[in-house]
Amino acid sequence: MQHTRFGAGAIAALGIFLSAIPPAEAQSTAPRSAGIHQERVVTTVARGTFDVTMKPLLSDEIAEAAALGRMSIQKQLHGDITGSSKGQMLMTSSAVAGSASYVALERVTGTVHGKRGSFSLQHSAWMAGGQQGMTITVVPDSGTEELVGLKGTFLIIVADGKHSYEFEYSLPDSR
Repeated sequence: MQHTRFGAGAIAALGIFLSAIPPAEAQSTAPRSAGIHQERVVTTVARGTFDVTMKPLLSDEIAEAAALGRMSIQKQLHGDITGSSKGQMLMTSSAVAGSASYVALERVTGTVHGKRGSFSLQHSAWMAGGQQGMTITVVPDSGTEELVGLKGTFLIIVADGKHSYEFEYSLPDSR
């Protein structure tokens, strides 16, 4: 194994990507659904900030041949979600300046509005020609403890170099 040749370039592409994320009202998100079951659900929005650390990871021949960069993600979440997350990201860019894409998976552990547990998030994002899209959703059936049945979409907002989030989620009503 060796370090990917995309280490610094991948970080730069990701930095360009994240700095271009518009405010929440302008960003596209996945359709939100209450689920298939007819059970009563409570939908809530959690808001807060997070600190993120990303580091290049070792690459392999397949990743290098596919022009992929790989990064670790570690976050500390503050606000309505308190806790941490760990995950991995794959990214690529093209020969066209400003065109890039990433996918990632991360596991969040902590509390959401005081309910303890963990859950996974799936990211998919792209940018090209001044257009961009990002979808971050809860992986189905990934919630544990008091977060069993969690569904939702997570929105990242970057303003003045600071990261914040809006997490619209639903949980089965425990009544």
